[in-house]
Amino acid sequence: MHTALLLEMAAGAFPDRAALGARAAPVAFAELQARARGGAAWLAAQGEGSIVWLGLNGPTLPVALFASGVLGRPFAPLNYRLPDDDLRRLAARTAPSVAIADDDMLARISDIPGVVAIARSAFDAACLDPANREQEPEFVDPDIAVLLFTSGTTGEPKAAVLRHRHLASYVISTVEFMDADDDEAALVSVPPYHIAGVSAVLTSIYGGRRLVHLAAFTPEDWVAAAAGEEITHAMLVPTMLGRVLDVLEARGECLPHLRSLSYGGGRMPAAVIERALKLLPQVNFVNAYGLTETSSTISVLGPDDHRAAIASDDPDVRRRLGSVGRVLPGLELEIRGPSGEVMPTGSAGEVYVRGEQVAGEYLGKSLLDADGWFPTNDQGWLDGEGFLFVEGRLDDVIVRGGENISPGEIEDVLRAHPQVADVAVVGAPDDQWGERVAAFVVTRGEAPTADELSAWVKARLRSTKTPETYDFRAELPYNETGKLLRRVLKQELAAKTAA
Repeated sequence: MHTALLLEMAAGAFPDRAALGARAAPVAFAELQARARGGAAWLAAQGEGSIVWLGLNGPTLPVALFASGVLGRPFAPLNYRLPDDDLRRLAARTAPSVAIADDDMLARISDIPGVVAIARSAFDAACLDPANREQEPEFVDPDIAVLLFTSGTTGEPKAAVLRHRHLASYVISTVEFMDADDDEAALVSVPPYHIAGVSAVLTSIYGGRRLVHLAAFTPEDWVAAAAGEEITHAMLVPTMLGRVLDVLEARGECLPHLRSLSYGGGRMPAAVIERALKLLPQVNFVNAYGLTETSSTISVLGPDDHRAAIASDDPDVRRRLGSVGRVLPGLELEIRGPSGEVMPTGSAGEVYVRGEQVAGEYLGKSLLDADGWFPTNDQGWLDGEGFLFVEGRLDDVIVRGGENISPGEIEDVLRAHPQVADVAVVGAPDDQWGERVAAFVVTRGEAPTADELSAWVKARLRSTKTPETYDFRAELPYNETGKLLRRVLKQELAAKTAA
């Protein structure tokens, strides 16, 4: 199944339905299809290889994605936030390629051997040119659909490979074709180079929902767009959701058109989702857990699960509000121990997943085992009803005197303290224990002392899990998709130890 056929099917079924852009002047499905075909014809004449995207979110992004699909070429969105040297080095790895760049970013990737750099405005004009639109595209055999580069926190970024069959399998298995009402609209605020940004385009188009892109996230702009565009569906990472709730509470707004809000990409603090459920009772909340290498979501905590958990007095049911739900139909999931053994219910280990949508591949390297299982490098466990609890990356586990300690468990306890606004727990080098538990804390109101926080943790967890040091600061380091940059904090601690 070719991803470009998702748009072909939608345009054939509902050619006049709004597909893209502002509700006052939307682009219809048939017009989106025509632009993608015109863009494909023009791109084919510009050069060979991948189609690179360097720019902010906007209505041109879906056109370029589907034009790449028509051509049968990989679509490779780049992180525009990278320093110029890193960006140019990454762009050079896509050669031969044709790079579509925002006009004010074009100079950043000019004169790279093998990379033909063109301005977004030129591509937009080409998509509207009748000469390009009249050409009948020739669909080629599908192969690689999207290349998404990792953040490169431990070396050069790796290019995750998502083939057409992986993305199409995810979309078709999770979305009913053109099932959306004609008033539904999805707001996309995650960056173009994030898997959630790619999957949002494909699922919204296949489901028949109008796409609205926010160029860059601020909570004020997000709330304004959600209200002004009568957004019904959206996705946010946990840190974004917390900031949106702050704005809504300050303004006394409740976004009456919003029906569904999914979140993922990081650990959701219990206080934030509980606050969201109370502030937006009409909204169906969905916790979607997935990875780039799995073509997005692999497990879901649905709206009914959220409501059942928050209303329950049973601690086991209530705890599920901190889970990522159950694995999607058509996928298999196991928890495995260090020797590859399948772990029993309630025991932690590495999360493995298998299914048609799972790519598990980087350029030149597959991570799938002989039976098609993909190791996620996430630590988690399953309860008796099959709810998955993800405790964090295996790389983040603190090993203190041979004991594996999950930072997330300690963070949840500290976040429950009324004077703690945010917290990160990491392992610090220790000559005696190998690693010790260190906490970085953002406070609210009157700041608690380290002794107070230690007493708080000891009353709820074993003493070995109590942080030995506390660093109080105004904010914690997050990337643009809301992921906590633990490596930055670990580097600070390592530097202090070395000094």
